[in-house]
Amino acid sequence: MPETRVGGSAEAAIDISIASDAWLAACPEIAELANAAALETLRRAAPACPNGSHFVLDITLTDDAEQQALNRDYRGKDAPTNVLSFALTDAAIAAPLGAPIMLGDVVLACETVVREAVQQGKPLAFHAQHLVVHGVLHLLGFDHEKDTEAAIMEVREVEILRDLGVPDPYRDTM
Repeated sequence: MPETRVGGSAEAAIDISIASDAWLAACPEIAELANAAALETLRRAAPACPNGSHFVLDITLTDDAEQQALNRDYRGKDAPTNVLSFALTDAAIAAPLGAPIMLGDVVLACETVVREAVQQGKPLAFHAQHLVVHGVLHLLGFDHEKDTEAAIMEVREVEILRDLGVPDPYRDTM
């Protein structure tokens, strides 16, 4: 049965939906880790909220089957992937002053994330936090289509993860 936990701070509301019990079996503290990663990403990379506003985003922790369906339906790729981000473009422009600014959704697939962590020799908690940071950066407009964009995004990820106590995922292995 799906479980929803609400996290955040005065500057952000983060809804975390655990749509697959496999997440709780693999990493019981996943909701807290995802919340911390999202908040730190907003703190380090988001523009300042207009007076009285706050950011809102959803994180869904699902399984490979659901992720594959989303990837197929929205990206035309019929395979699961570790993380998907669905940004609500121009949300800040459309929001009235003081209204919440809806950023979008980040979705992680349990089996894929677990498999990658094992293959890369990384703790699942670290890999999952990296993917949440990556996904939230996409919601904030960061991308990695071009080499220069990728370099900027990677540096930002490493800085945020360091503040969370997570080693550089591009250089360090456990």
